[in-house]
Amino acid sequence: MSDGVEIPLASMEELNTAIKQIVVEFEDAGKRTDALVDAIGRPFGRGELRDAADEFEGAWDDKRDTLKGHLVELQEQVEGVKDAWKDFDVQLAAEIEQKEG
Repeated sequence: MSDGVEIPLASMEELNTAIKQIVVEFEDAGKRTDALVDAIGRPFGRGELRDAADEFEGAWDDKRDTLKGHLVELQEQVEGVKDAWKDFDVQLAAEIEQKEG
């Protein structure tokens, strides 16, 4: 049995950083839509593949924005919990030191 609570602040910071990086990737992904459509071009003079890719990207953009919003909310919650535990730990340590000193 443990005498205290162990909060993995370093792991929470890693998670916070990773989620922030995912959000940036989602933001950048939307900027690459035109490059994808342009890269497809018009093989054999036909535009069906290009049109399908453009349609898919348009639909995915909407879903990506929704998912990005959820990720931002999650990141803010992770950061808030991490900061709250960190502040609590500092405050508790100061109180213990004051009582012992």
